[in-house]
Amino acid sequence: MNYRPLGKTGLTVSEIGFGGWAIGGNAFGNSYGDTDDDVSRAALRAALDAGVTLFDTADVYGHGHSEALISEVVDHWDGAKPVIVTKGGVNFYRKDGTLEQDWTPYGVAHALQQSLYRLRRDTVDVWLLMNPPVREMQRWKVWETLEALRRADKVRFYGASVAEPEDAVWLIENGAPVDVIEVAYSLFYQAPSIHLFDLAERAGVGILVREPLANGFLAEKDHTRVFDEGDIRKNLPTEYVDAMRHVDDRLTFLSTGIGRTPAQAALRFALDEPSIASVVVGMKTPEQVTEDVAAVDVAPIDDAERQRISEAFHE
Repeated sequence: MNYRPLGKTGLTVSEIGFGGWAIGGNAFGNSYGDTDDDVSRAALRAALDAGVTLFDTADVYGHGHSEALISEVVDHWDGAKPVIVTKGGVNFYRKDGTLEQDWTPYGVAHALQQSLYRLRRDTVDVWLLMNPPVREMQRWKVWETLEALRRADKVRFYGASVAEPEDAVWLIENGAPVDVIEVAYSLFYQAPSIHLFDLAERAGVGILVREPLANGFLAEKDHTRVFDEGDIRKNLPTEYVDAMRHVDDRLTFLSTGIGRTPAQAALRFALDEPSIASVVVGMKTPEQVTEDVAAVDVAPIDDAERQRISEAFHE
């Protein structure tokens, strides 16, 4: 495993991070299908054994189940404790089961405290606002709330996991005190590379990227797969899924006969961006962990391949 600095935080993290959405399970939907907790624990232990030092989760993943599983395994790990990143801002505590964003001082403080309970920690390394309406953050006094929680030793560093790279650009350019930004980035979605990565590097903001496998489509081996109820991919428009699978077929040159699997090629594409601190990938099984962490050792994507990637989207 290789390691990179997380912006100006002073933290050093593994190039591949463990994404905890999938291990939250399917009890509340909004998932990546059913899971087996024993298999999830084995995947977490395999990641630790492989040198993964960043574990990314959120309170809404399985309504706290992902956080609890990560805490359970990490607490029994004999090595150096990894960096834990969790996210909040979606209130799932309502009795009627509906979800709503809550950026009030109480909502933010309550979400963080509940995550600390499940993680069995007094302080979380990094806490991120989850898809916040960035232009409303000051109105809700979110930054003042987070700074107060930092002074109370509830959180070391904070930032936002944004829906679009333009949101992150707006935050940085308008002086929001973010230490870390998380954003989607993949072969299918390269928009953050236009402005965000360079801007964040100059500002000393750590960058984590999520969805490097495009919700798993860049690692699919069976393009006829039908997704289960509760799996977020089941509700994607058929035209969108067909388009992703069609482009994926044009990218087989990245893995055929080169010593990379499709998943490793997609992860290598993200790893080749030096402004990224860690590429966070969802992993449900030890086998997925083994395949994904090996991406740090496969050949970089060369210029000729990058040209063919560009052409694949215009055929």
